[in-house]
Amino acid sequence: MLEIVVVLCSCSDSEAARRIANALVDERLAACVSILPGVESVYRWQEKIESASEALLLIKTTSEGFPALREKILELHSYDTPEIIALPVVAGFEKYLPLDRQVCPTPAAGKDGTDETENHPLSDKALRSYRDSLWGSA
Repeated sequence: MLEIVVVLCSCSDSEAARRIANALVDERLAACVSILPGVESVYRWQEKIESASEALLLIKTTSEGFPALREKILELHSYDTPEIIALPVVAGFEKYLPLDRQVCPTPAAGKDGTDETENHPLSDKALRSYRDSLWGSA
C-alpha cells in the first residue's frame, strides 16, 4: 500500500543538506525537502556523550519510493551511518497532500481497466476514511 512518509535525515551542515535535498527532488525521489539549519544533536558515541550542530532534512516522499531514496542518501551522505528514519503521515491538509503524488502519481485505471483512483491510498476518499477512523466523522 502506498502511503506518504516524512523522512528525517541529519547532515553535517546546510551545504551538505542542500546538496542532498536538490538531488532527491531533481531525481523525483522526494516531492519536497525542507532544510532546518542549526539543529543541535546530542548522542552517545564510543561511550561518550557528544553534541554537534547539524542541519536536519524533512523529506516528503512515499513508502514505495523510500528504498530508492535511502540508497541515494547513502550514496551522497558524508556520514558512515546517517540518520534515515521514515515516519508515516496519518493525516494532513488535503490540498497539500497531492504534492507527494508528483513522486508516485495516483493510478487512473486498474489492470482490468476499471477506475481505481477513488480506492488509491492517497485519494481524497481514502484519506477521509482514514481520518474518520482515527477521529470519527466530522
